[in-house]
Amino acid sequence: MQFEATPLLGAWLIRPEPNEDQRGYFSRIFCEKEFAGQGLLTDFPQHSLSFNKQRHTLRGLHFQRPPHAETKLLRCSRGRIFDVIVDIRPESPSFRQYFAQELSESNLLALYVPEGFAHGFVTLEPESEVHYMISPAYEPGHGQAIHWQDPALAIDWPVEPAVLSPQDAEAPGIDELF
Repeated sequence: MQFEATPLLGAWLIRPEPNEDQRGYFSRIFCEKEFAGQGLLTDFPQHSLSFNKQRHTLRGLHFQRPPHAETKLLRCSRGRIFDVIVDIRPESPSFRQYFAQELSESNLLALYVPEGFAHGFVTLEPESEVHYMISPAYEPGHGQAIHWQDPALAIDWPVEPAVLSPQDAEAPGIDELF
């Protein structure tokens, strides 16, 4: 695996190195030893799957505050998404900055998102599926959202969402939360 630092401190893009032959390929997508060698969290007690029926479905920008803040390792296992993380750590030099990356079943990329980030995505293909490894386990009632179109963040989304939840449509801007 190759670990590529993003412009946001603590967030990493992980590029698997598939071994291919006539059958297809085999690739490690997580290795406790290699993640620990990078100083990254390796204990993910919860694995979750997000299935999205329609193209242009938006989920996010979601986060949980301490003591329930989450570290996530995620990848698109089916379809294709435009994935976005936002640094919401007020003490961070990259506070309010975002990083975006297309994740897909064909590029195999994974994104490591440490505590202190909001996360969201919009699907670029129907029936897209996102696999999450999360630590600690999700704690209901502690989730929050930042409006996906907040002008203070100026995220350059590639498409206008066609499907989104009322929570995401009505979420406050970052200035109302931090």
